[in-house]
Amino acid sequence: MSAEEATINPDGTQTMGEDAAADAGADYADATADAGGAAADDADADDADAGEEDFGEGAEEAAEEVIKGTDPAIFLLLGCALIAALWFVSWYKKKKEDEESDSFFSDLDGEKFNLKLPDAVDEYYEVKAKCEAAGWEPGQPSPQGPGAQNASGPHRMLAQALMKRCIADIPIVQHIQKESGGMNKLYSQSMCSVKQWKAYQAAENMVSAEVDEVRAEADEIEPGWSQVIWRQAMQYHQMLKQRQEAEENARKAMAAQKAAEAKKLTPEEEAKMKEDAAEKAAKELLQAEEREKDGKKAFKESGIKKGFLSGKK
Repeated sequence: MSAEEATINPDGTQTMGEDAAADAGADYADATADAGGAAADDADADDADAGEEDFGEGAEEAAEEVIKGTDPAIFLLLGCALIAALWFVSWYKKKKEDEESDSFFSDLDGEKFNLKLPDAVDEYYEVKAKCEAAGWEPGQPSPQGPGAQNASGPHRMLAQALMKRCIADIPIVQHIQKESGGMNKLYSQSMCSVKQWKAYQAAENMVSAEVDEVRAEADEIEPGWSQVIWRQAMQYHQMLKQRQEAEENARKAMAAQKAAEAKKLTPEEEAKMKEDAAEKAAKELLQAEEREKDGKKAFKESGIKKGFLSGKK
């Protein structure tokens, strides 16, 4: 037998003779196929990358063409719409704030200027109608001489009715006097609502008209009486107020005395109560004197402070 050549394979096995040659050929074919497949894969990857680059460039070019082809008027309209939206938001916010502010002031003042004239006004005109029916005429001087005037005479009855009306008007006149400065200041600083300001103006006009009407009626009853009627009414009003306060204090003192008698206070407690009552009475007397002085100064000539409700005649 002839010796056969042995071939050592890469995996460590041995192949003898023709088998070794066949195996080597097969290995070469496999290696060649693998190399060809790898080259094909690389070529496909390169083609894919090139396709993606072409698509990206095409999309950018299309976007640029769309932008270039857009009418500039569209951008202008969009800008105007944005500005209009911002303005509307700002306007609506300011409107809500104004409404809240108006509501606040309305709630704050309530019915402060919801005034009405006293019932004495209607009562005066009823008395006037009766006096005219009894023969009284406007502008007639008061009767002169002893017994010329009596409590049931038309002239006296009408004068008393007008004075009662004037005294009843004093509280609303004082109210408008008190609020006038503050309301004008609030309005000048835009710190009150239009509704509130109109309510104040309506109340002021009503009181001003009433003041002028009383003056006119006073001159019909007694010529020249319009110059002093409001001052007289203020004095009478203060006197009535002091009388009412004195009566109220007397009732309270009587109630306290009865309570003390029921409680049977000790001599020390009674002395203390009398001392407190004396101090309180002295204090109230001083306050009454101050109010009387203020009442005399409140109305000069026509009874109204200078510059207030005196523009119309």
